[in-house]
Amino acid sequence: MPSPEMQVLLDEIRAEVRETWQYTGRAALSEHVLQAFAEVPRHAFLPDILRPAAYANRPLPIGHEQTISQPYIVALMTDLLDPQVDDIVLEIGTGSGYQAALLAKLVKRVYSLEIVTALADTARERLQRLGYGNVEVRQGDGHVGWPEHAPYDGIIVTAAAPDIPAALIEQLKPGGRLIIPVGDRYSGQELFLIEKNRHGGTSRKSILPVIFVPLTGAAPTKRPP
Repeated sequence: MPSPEMQVLLDEIRAEVRETWQYTGRAALSEHVLQAFAEVPRHAFLPDILRPAAYANRPLPIGHEQTISQPYIVALMTDLLDPQVDDIVLEIGTGSGYQAALLAKLVKRVYSLEIVTALADTARERLQRLGYGNVEVRQGDGHVGWPEHAPYDGIIVTAAAPDIPAALIEQLKPGGRLIIPVGDRYSGQELFLIEKNRHGGTSRKSILPVIFVPLTGAAPTKRPP
């Protein structure tokens, strides 16, 4: 059974999903996603001073000008990815390791890139200590992805890019999904679902307005098809 504070958070997420269904097209999230969400202790991915706020439905700072995302957004993005037990998933923006831990409950293998070395090192140690043995973390630039393990069944990006990096499209398996926030804090950001068909073509769907920290590193030089 979830703890009382986790149960309150789950109820808040379900309510927010119902309130935003006209944007997202989802009146409810998959129960297996919510079950995995309930099993990951968000407080374990936060600095000690912020643990009393761990189950508030809002983003929180984790240092290095980065944040752990709002739980509703984490759950929604995970659900949009439609994770399956045999999937290999790439995450861009490890942060504290929280999203990677959630994915680890749902898929076969998670590869996670973090550009800030200190965050990558801390997340790697934390995930290992907490027993998430199917996650590999590496310091690197998310714009170029992680080609060694491609193609991926799903790619999830937890920072906003000015456009969709071409390398991530290339590393996505036909039939795969890419979830990414696009834009900046001045002109606005939107969360997009990108789907790749069996011929290599892609479609994109705007889900809802969001606010994420920017995806840093080398910006893409061309717009993907």
